[in-house]
Order: sequence, then C-alpha cells, then structure tokens
Amino acid sequence: MINRVILVGRLTRDPELKRTNSGMSVASFSIAVDNRMKNPDGSRGTTFMNCSIFGAQAENLAKFTRKGALVGVEGSLNQRNFQRQDGTKGSAIEVIADRVAFLEPKGNRVGEVNSDTTFDDTPVQNSNNNLDSLDLPDDDLPF
Repeated sequence: MINRVILVGRLTRDPELKRTNSGMSVASFSIAVDNRMKNPDGSRGTTFMNCSIFGAQAENLAKFTRKGALVGVEGSLNQRNFQRQDGTKGSAIEVIADRVAFLEPKGNRVGEVNSDTTFDDTPVQNSNNNLDSLDLPDDDLPF
C-alpha cells in the first residue's frame, strides 16, 4: 500500500506551535490548494487541508512562515475518528507532513518587507554563448 501526498498551497493561518507531553514540537497548519479542474461555471475550487509536522521542522515552520506563505508539503494522509460534544461521531482527514518546503524567497513572503530587495526591469539579453559543454568536475553534477 502507498500513502504519499505532495501538495503546494498557501498557508491559511499562521502555524500553531505546541509541545507534546514528551516535549516534542508539533506545528498545526492549514493550506489552501487550488483544484486543477474548473467548476461548471468556469471558476476553480479550492481544497483546504489541515496538516501537522513534528520536531525541528515544526519549529522552523512556525518561526519563518506566516499566513499566505507559499509552501510545499510532503507526507501521508491520516484519518482521525472522534466524538463531537453532541455525541455524534465525526471523522477528519489530515496530512502528517514529513517535509515542508518554503517556496518563496524570504523577502517575498506575504507580510514580510525586505528593504534590500530591488527589482531590475531591464530585459534579459539572449546571449549566444554555447552551453553544450561545461567544464565542471563530475563531483559537482547533481546526477
């Protein structure tokens, strides 16, 4: 059986950092993921997924991201069953994240202002440099 999920979306709220009874950090967060398929009226729907991540990554997520930040989440789906206060049974599906990737540069994250960031509107010139051969040692190649 395979239980893997990879999602890219924006945080719908600031991550909430807590500690387990054993002292491990856990961050709870939710992301909004745009659906690929359009609705009959031409609009795109959005799926909201609750997620949790543990350990040092939980601390980093809470420290470096805020609502609106674009993140990539990799993990597995988990279904929880619970009983509501009125006695009815409920169920929730959430992502238990193994990794969360920050997909925006630090200065471009929502809610952050970086005065060192400058934008250059000059067009990129297409150079005719031959890139067919690069003089790199084999150790520097990613494959």
